[in-house]
Amino acid sequence: MAIGKIIKVSGPLVRATGLQGAKIHELCKVSEKGLIGEIIEIKKGIASIQVYEETSGVGPGEIVESTGAPLSVELAPGLLGQMFDGIQRPLDQFMAQTKSDYLERGVSIDALDWQKKWTFVPKKAVGDVVSAGDILGVVQETSVIEHRVLVPNGVSGTIQAIKAGNYSITEPICYLEENGQEKTLTMLQRWPVRIPRPNKQKLKPGKPLVTGQRVVDTFFPVAKGGSAAVPGPFGAGKTVVQHQIAKWSDVDIVVYVGCGERGNEMKDVINEFSELVDPKTGKSLMERTVLIANTSNMPVAAREASIYTGITIAEYYRDMGYDVAIMADSTSRWAEALREMSGRLQEIPGDEGYPAYLGSRIAEYYERAGRYLTLGNDGREGSITAIGAVSPAGGDISEPVTQNTLRIVKVFWALDSALAQKRHFPAINWTNSYSLYEGELHEYLDEIFDGRWSKQVQQAMNLLQEESRLEEIVQLVGIDSLLAKDRLTLVTARAIRQDFLHQNAFDAVDTFTSREKQFYLLSNILTFHEEALRGIELGAYFNEMIQGTVALREKIARSKYVPEANLNELTQLSQEIKGCIQQIVEKGGME
Repeated sequence: MAIGKIIKVSGPLVRATGLQGAKIHELCKVSEKGLIGEIIEIKKGIASIQVYEETSGVGPGEIVESTGAPLSVELAPGLLGQMFDGIQRPLDQFMAQTKSDYLERGVSIDALDWQKKWTFVPKKAVGDVVSAGDILGVVQETSVIEHRVLVPNGVSGTIQAIKAGNYSITEPICYLEENGQEKTLTMLQRWPVRIPRPNKQKLKPGKPLVTGQRVVDTFFPVAKGGSAAVPGPFGAGKTVVQHQIAKWSDVDIVVYVGCGERGNEMKDVINEFSELVDPKTGKSLMERTVLIANTSNMPVAAREASIYTGITIAEYYRDMGYDVAIMADSTSRWAEALREMSGRLQEIPGDEGYPAYLGSRIAEYYERAGRYLTLGNDGREGSITAIGAVSPAGGDISEPVTQNTLRIVKVFWALDSALAQKRHFPAINWTNSYSLYEGELHEYLDEIFDGRWSKQVQQAMNLLQEESRLEEIVQLVGIDSLLAKDRLTLVTARAIRQDFLHQNAFDAVDTFTSREKQFYLLSNILTFHEEALRGIELGAYFNEMIQGTVALREKIARSKYVPEANLNELTQLSQEIKGCIQQIVEKGGME
């Protein structure tokens, strides 16, 4: 540790001299108040420190003390169900200790409860040889998640003693011997947030992440272990899309990072997640969720740390063999924090004032997502799916944060303010969005649905694209100039938009749609199109077809409100469609 002296204070940036031997990313305590800061630059003996707390009242001449350790997170049982700030201070404990609704400065508090006892059940025995990543034992962290206590990275040896019992996270649970040296292991690990946790191998994503959102799962799927971006203007529904995916996706753990967003949005997350019954477990969703809140009224420098804190916690549960989803809302606010610190460091700015290394920082974050073969000898696989919201000013996706994000991620869900104004949610534009996982995921889904999934998706997309072309013609010469089959295309495309892509997040049934139900819903719409087109080719008039199927089309539209337990109604509807249109054809022939 070294002690230096402040020579300049510029907002959250403090410059100090005398910190000989200190390194980049080393934590410091700034001034007599003990404010937490991190060294981000050392030049000519002057250390630049970004402070994660309010610096008002701090001035030149005050001391700075380096801690000799980088910014790290505590990893142990007790993470789930908690809400931390950007540097992993538990906000409920912080409020209880300070007796204040605001972040008091210089308060030192443990991230996890060091006193609480956990029931440890060993999975190894005396004499077993273990290495990094092996499961020593398990702890029931919540009623739905089993916490697997792993051998820390860089540690191996032969177990000399291990015993079941109730332990705090700092009490010894196991003794190892390696080369004559004894090592004591506890449930508590620490890991530097800016260094990715090690793994054996990064695997190719192969299975889709089921989100229950029809426009996502059917048209623009993301793989487990993949990455996706949700850019869109204010009010287009970025936060609601992320809430829906966090609530309904088929992952084991959710890490939600509120980075620079409004406080009322984080309040909504806390209220919704605590009240929502997890459909997989029947328990509260918070029992498998970690929240990190660094809202817009919190210190700006801590936004930069909050993203890394979240992804490190996600990696920890990935190493246990769990599928994890991390939501970052929004990376634009994180980039703005980078821009502010870069400006105070007087670095040469890039596009729109963002630092030249913006692209590499965004890449570092998203590249920590993926599907991995974890350390350990049992062949565990775990995944992290990273979904980041981007908030471009005015909805202009040509700005640097969005463009640098799109170079990295493989799924682009383009939110459209025009759709949002029409009350079409999720407001994901089907002509601008894309998924680079489509090929391999469609192969996986075709095996489940007898090769029909990809054909249906392609047919539906063709109809939507044809609708865009026909609408231009209608605006020029009117709808009466169209052929009957083209007018039918407009009817079917409208059904796809309104009855399939439109989804009500606040309806108890429509908020989540299983993969099987999505398949049947779209199949019935396309069956209507194919049968009606066949009827027109056999001589039925377009107006007869439309008037004769009013009740049928209403039933197709209402079928998205059919509960998951009654999917047989959707398969019966397919036969009803064929029978109804056959009657219209026969009636027309008789007349």
